[in-house]
Amino acid sequence: MTHGPQIHLAVALDGAGWHPAAWRAEGARPGELFTAGYWADLVAEAEFGALDFLTFEDLLGPQRAALARPDDRTDQVRGSLDAVLLAARVAPLSSHIGLVPTVNVTHTEPFHLGIGIATLDYASRGRAGFRPQIAARAEDAAHFGRRTTPRLSEEEARDPELIARRLRPLFAEAEDAVEVVRRLWDSWEDDAEIRDAATGRFIDRDRLHHIDFEGPHFSVRGPSITPRPPQGQPPVVSLAHASVPYGFAARAADVVCFTPHGAEGTGAVLRQIDAAVEREGRDVLARPLLRFADLLVLLDDRPGAAADRKARLDGLAGAELRSDAEVFTGTPAQLADLLLQRHALGLDGFRLRPGVLPHDLSAITRGLVPELRRRGAFRDGYQEGTLRGHLGLRRPESRYAGAR
Repeated sequence: MTHGPQIHLAVALDGAGWHPAAWRAEGARPGELFTAGYWADLVAEAEFGALDFLTFEDLLGPQRAALARPDDRTDQVRGSLDAVLLAARVAPLSSHIGLVPTVNVTHTEPFHLGIGIATLDYASRGRAGFRPQIAARAEDAAHFGRRTTPRLSEEEARDPELIARRLRPLFAEAEDAVEVVRRLWDSWEDDAEIRDAATGRFIDRDRLHHIDFEGPHFSVRGPSITPRPPQGQPPVVSLAHASVPYGFAARAADVVCFTPHGAEGTGAVLRQIDAAVEREGRDVLARPLLRFADLLVLLDDRPGAAADRKARLDGLAGAELRSDAEVFTGTPAQLADLLLQRHALGLDGFRLRPGVLPHDLSAITRGLVPELRRRGAFRDGYQEGTLRGHLGLRRPESRYAGAR
């Protein structure tokens, strides 16, 4: 048995899975990728394993094999559903798992983002979060026609630090967007709604507040049109690959997911994140920042089977699987060994990317989770009803409470 803090587990859902040839794998459901039933089944399976949360990927343009340029490939999945609307659709079909859609903050007004996630928090009864994403692809700006964004070179696309430095202004804008959203969530105090039919008072206007945000990127008066979300502040989950986004996470996020390779790489990134938190002067007792490592996983019960399956998929794709995240092939027990070793380095949890859906998601919930439970490293079920509760984050009071 393993003792000490238990591991947090999340899963990142993306189409047919994170392998480019996943849609051609045995058991895949490519004809159902744009149906509610497909996603409802995945959410139900993840909830069966008592995972903390799911993230839903989103893009402003068709998927492509390379970051810096579009492609004309027809042998990979292209097309996706809106992540926030998808999360809202499956919210009533689930009861405990957190739902964290990816939302582009470069081309989405923070007012719309704020009311969208607040609405999702109501639809899920306190299980919403969101992952802010900048528009790293210049072509995406053409969909909106209001601005341009940097076009990355091939050299920059191969180096996370070069990418981050080039996109630094977009991260600064994203930080302001998150701050606006957080203030809008607080703009209604928790007791602003009176709903007293006898006196005819539905709302206490003194408990609604203008946020009066003024910055280089946004000028937003507020208040929100949606009452304060059930969680008060739905968690913000960021994905970071380099020093600039580590700083963004230290300032703006509740959970940071990152993509280390190996134990040494995990320790190195944790030190960078800790240094960013210290530079920002963040009080981690009052505002914890949870650190999750991403892993792309292919799992099978028989030793060697997952590696063989990956090799077949690589053959169908015409190239070996490449990912920003470390790729793991093995058994659930072998993955449990790795997670426990990395957890001991100071990680709070892991966001696992199933190589093939639904196969590798089921291997996580029915293979990995029981194995971790046998070792005392993962909870037997849900103890809390909200995403903040799953993550051990307290519900904050509105910053405007008592400001009258």
